[in-house]
Amino acid sequence: MIIRDIEEWLPAKEKPLLIAGPCSVESEEQVRSTASALAKNKQISALRGGVWKPRTQPGSFEGIGKPALAWLKKAGVENQLPVITEVANAKHVEQALEAGIDMLWIGARTTVNPFYVQEIADALSGVDIPLFVKNPIHPELKLWIGALERFQKVGLNKLAAIHRGFYAYQSQPFRNEPKWEIFFELRRLAPEIKVICDPSHIAGKRELIAEVCQSALDLGMDGFMIESHINPTKALSDSEQQLHPDALAQIFTGLERREEAIHDKRFIGQLEKLRSEIDQVDEDLLRLIKKRLDIANSIGPVKYDHQVTIFQMKRWFKVLENRKSFGQNLNLNEGLVHEVFQLLHKYSIDEQIKSHKKSGAKQL
Repeated sequence: MIIRDIEEWLPAKEKPLLIAGPCSVESEEQVRSTASALAKNKQISALRGGVWKPRTQPGSFEGIGKPALAWLKKAGVENQLPVITEVANAKHVEQALEAGIDMLWIGARTTVNPFYVQEIADALSGVDIPLFVKNPIHPELKLWIGALERFQKVGLNKLAAIHRGFYAYQSQPFRNEPKWEIFFELRRLAPEIKVICDPSHIAGKRELIAEVCQSALDLGMDGFMIESHINPTKALSDSEQQLHPDALAQIFTGLERREEAIHDKRFIGQLEKLRSEIDQVDEDLLRLIKKRLDIANSIGPVKYDHQVTIFQMKRWFKVLENRKSFGQNLNLNEGLVHEVFQLLHKYSIDEQIKSHKKSGAKQL
């Protein structure tokens, strides 16, 4: 997959790239005032604004629709900023192109459905327009990459991805779980794809946006899309996660830019020593995991001989409670302990299922 560098078609005023604007275009005055305030800090590369808003529940503000496209475009022209909006179907694409919208993005609720993505891709066939694709709501990397590939196949190569976090039943303190590991895997599988972060949707609260921005920058993301409103508390959608333009400028200026690589020999020596220690610990962990799975495999035939179920609920709850308690004594994050032992339990069950099959085959 070859994707033209984002900096060729949307130069960053100051790296990293910053796209900002209101969650929803609510009125002509609102978007013009917001754009004017944003443009003062000279760091904004593009103005965003939602025109059609897919809401979870009916009755919520779902956007102005087509008339808002002209307001958004006018605000961009007045402040010499390209504008970007979300499209969710072919009709949206047609209306956005007619209004002269400079860039488009695909939302998380759209990325999750290949039928929707293909409809939009077909509508954009032969159109040379920059397109950003948000990750799907749930952490399925193939859907994300697949969406980018569908757009590339119809001739779009000004493509980039937006990491906006993933839905979770328990996503505290954030609205959506960052699951940075999905971003790492995207980097590994498609290193040529530029990825910007959407801290607004990850954080869900304006007071957490700076923290998410710094984390994303430290992890090597290429920029941000951040929601900004001239009067955030009065916003008709997602008011809790929008920043006043002045607050956004303050956060962006305060970010610490760190180098990916330093050529100081002393630093490199310290880093390599610590990495070597981690490598040894990882090898020890893998040997212990192998030993644990071997024991789980041996348990299988014992359960089979006595005709008891593989999954022992009371035992599993006791194990989980015990491991969490032990982890707390070691000052380990409870979530980490829970996830690790859930995964170990899953593969232990898999080993016992395999051993059951073998035991059954022997009796036949």
